[in-house]
Amino acid sequence: MLRPRPRRDQRLLLHRKSGTPVWLSLLWRVALAFALIAVALAGHWIDRGGLRDNIDGAISFVDVLYFTMITVTTVGYGDIVPVTERARLFDTFVVTPVRLFVWLIFLGTAYEFLLKHVWEKWRMSVIQRKLRGHVVIAGYGTTGSEAASELVRRGLTSAEIVVIDPRQDNLRAAEASGANVIDGDATRNSTLEAVRVAEAKAIIVAAGRDDTSILIVLTARRLAPGVPISVIIRSEDNEALARQAGADTVINPASFAGLLLAGSTHGPHIADYMADLANADGRVTLRERAVSAEEVGKPLAAIVTGLGLRIYRDGAPHGFWEEAAGRLESGDQIVEVVPRS
Repeated sequence: MLRPRPRRDQRLLLHRKSGTPVWLSLLWRVALAFALIAVALAGHWIDRGGLRDNIDGAISFVDVLYFTMITVTTVGYGDIVPVTERARLFDTFVVTPVRLFVWLIFLGTAYEFLLKHVWEKWRMSVIQRKLRGHVVIAGYGTTGSEAASELVRRGLTSAEIVVIDPRQDNLRAAEASGANVIDGDATRNSTLEAVRVAEAKAIIVAAGRDDTSILIVLTARRLAPGVPISVIIRSEDNEALARQAGADTVINPASFAGLLLAGSTHGPHIADYMADLANADGRVTLRERAVSAEEVGKPLAAIVTGLGLRIYRDGAPHGFWEEAAGRLESGDQIVEVVPRS
């Protein structure tokens, strides 16, 4: 029996293509700042004879450290000052650039971890609120990633694809392709609502497990009753369950491969043509569309946009040889073969 997974109270936010990990970037910046300060400290210590302490006249290591820090931070109290020409030149041509670099590092860090983070979070929340006509892919394993690549080859942009997956390696791969990603459980209402599944163009479910995929279909169908859902089911026994859950298209990879293999035994070019139809790089492609007003009343064979194969009327399929295909009606869906442009 399929059971919903426990609900977690967390706000799901879209994100896309992150760069260097935050902790590593911060570590590098801190290390660089300390290295620059160390250069200034070493120079002042080596040439400590060029410094004068107006308080007690003696220059200790603590005095050098103190002078270096207040000089780099541009405070400067005047209690310790450079008195020789060499010390002043060192402050001019070494310490001043160090000071500028350190400040640039701190300003850049403030932008990177405060302003940019807030800006990016706001930008992605705006994108998330305005999602329309996108394709949701639940599961970015081998099948999901291939589906995303094929969608891009067919003209969809990566920004119009939203990937849901709880596995970090899959999310990184999806981000690298330019897709929007959400780290979440697609069986949960909150996750699907976060990707605005009701506004999606289509939903592809490739979770890797039949029980999980069927539960995702159930949840998605309730939230998006009018959105087409395609699902990968690996066991033939579960295909009927997936359809009952609300899937419009149920694909069994093993069964489809078997069809290609069986077809190849009846002619060397049958499997080749079927693959041609399914591939974005093929010479022809299958297209589904609504019948136009000019085509109503005409037979399926009379359409001029492509080679009509089948019509769907009230959800029932009718082949080109059947009587129903002899007269097209308003509301029919036509499946045709068209040349690849």
